[in-house]
Amino acid sequence: MNEEFVSRIYKTVIEDGENIYKGLYENTEVTKRNVDYWKKAIELYRSFDDEQKNVFLDIIKHTMIDTVSSVFGILDGSSTLSGGNLEFEIKINGISTENELQDTFLGVVEEIGNRK
Repeated sequence: MNEEFVSRIYKTVIEDGENIYKGLYENTEVTKRNVDYWKKAIELYRSFDDEQKNVFLDIIKHTMIDTVSSVFGILDGSSTLSGGNLEFEIKINGISTENELQDTFLGVVEEIGNRK
């Protein structure tokens, strides 16, 4: 159950997110209405050659992976939560995740990476 859940998280957050960011950087028209942050980010991205664009998108992807992994670590209790820990249990369809979400997620990340 954990593997199916984290695989879906990977698909939704990492793969779909990667496509969303690429689309935003590739297709957003810079106008006066854009927030300054987005204007600067889009202009930076567009100043890159193709290899630099790939590196930039890889940085975003790995930041998302690290963030999801950190959240799973907090939920599992293997990482500390700022301000102190809270006791809780995560269940999927009524079954305890047995504090294995982070390890399972990192296993899925590694498995997907090995396929490429």
